[in-house]
Amino acid sequence: MRKNRRNRKNSSRTRGNRICIAAFLLTCSLMLGGCGVKKEKAADSELPEIIIGMDYFEPYSYQTSDGKYKGIDVELAKEAFQRLGYQPKFENIVWEDKDELLADGTVDCLWSSYSMNGREDKYQWAGPYLYSRQMVVVKNESEIQTLSDLKGKRIAVQATTKAEDLFLHNIKSDLPQMQQVNCFSTTNEIYAALRKNYVDAIAGHEAMLGSLVKEGKDAYRMLDESIYKSELGVAFKKGTHEEVAADLTETLKKLQREGITEKIV
Repeated sequence: MRKNRRNRKNSSRTRGNRICIAAFLLTCSLMLGGCGVKKEKAADSELPEIIIGMDYFEPYSYQTSDGKYKGIDVELAKEAFQRLGYQPKFENIVWEDKDELLADGTVDCLWSSYSMNGREDKYQWAGPYLYSRQMVVVKNESEIQTLSDLKGKRIAVQATTKAEDLFLHNIKSDLPQMQQVNCFSTTNEIYAALRKNYVDAIAGHEAMLGSLVKEGKDAYRMLDESIYKSELGVAFKKGTHEEVAADLTETLKKLQREGITEKIV
């Protein structure tokens, strides 16, 4: 009887030891798993930063009331640069100062619905990633129906943009001679000029002006004719970031093939 009790006691100890070993192994596994998660999160936070200069240009790039950056270009930049192992940081800039900010390293690149056309040799480009038409918007009751009706009228454009070059005839253009070409720093100033009748029309990217027409609820309309078709790209300082620009171009192509670009737009 004593022998049996001893055997049962030894058996109980064995089972207890097995339970302790199993518990120990489980604890180690959880600890190692936890360490792995922490390491992965740390790696994400340590990605090299790339600073993107952009202008308020809804729906491409803008800030919400709580300061968050939103828009087509913002979402594309996040997806593309994270695939390349960079953490994008967005900086709202005065668009007229873009070249100086790029030259002195305040920003690494410009990504804000920026047209490559006519500027091919000015920057180190990535793209094109989208195509955009330059269009004209007038008030709904305006007598202007076609581009030829713009002759002798007043138009507002954003400074240093393709629309400015076209209406000032800095580049080849069949557009009529205007009475005034008013150049403003921001799109909000352009909208205000049309709303207050300081100008007869405004010009810019189709998606940007389309938002104004949609939100205006029949207050504005877009002319049917396009004044220009633009290739949109990401601009780096000339002679720098050659490898990054090349890799970004390939990544942007992948986003198009995978349907990501279409989904974001």
